[in-house]
Amino acid sequence: MNPPRIAPLSPHLQVYRLPPTALLSISHRLSGIFLSLGVCLWLVLLILLAWNPAVHDRLQSLLLTLPGRLFTGGFVFALCLHLVHGIRHLLWDMGLGLERQSLNRLALAELAATVGLFLVCMASTLLP
Repeated sequence: MNPPRIAPLSPHLQVYRLPPTALLSISHRLSGIFLSLGVCLWLVLLILLAWNPAVHDRLQSLLLTLPGRLFTGGFVFALCLHLVHGIRHLLWDMGLGLERQSLNRLALAELAATVGLFLVCMASTLLP
């Protein structure tokens, strides 16, 4: 007698290719977590600056290092992504862009808007 064959209860994520909308939803949640942690860090830094003005020079030199620039750039990118995705949710709340054909186009437009807004924000830091 053969033992009963047990099928998996739920499919594994590795089997499926997630649609852009699902990837952006996951990215939205991760960017929200990153923004929350970043805001907490910035608040701690502001409190340190208020207590000891000598911290300013040390903080400025820290932010000019590669990790400091990557963190700041990542924070700005997460802010842009979260903002643009929030606007997309507002459009969905109004009943716009819910058709299957427009979901992928809106996802690509969301990515383009995020990158464009990020580049504008970062370019403004380079201007004198």
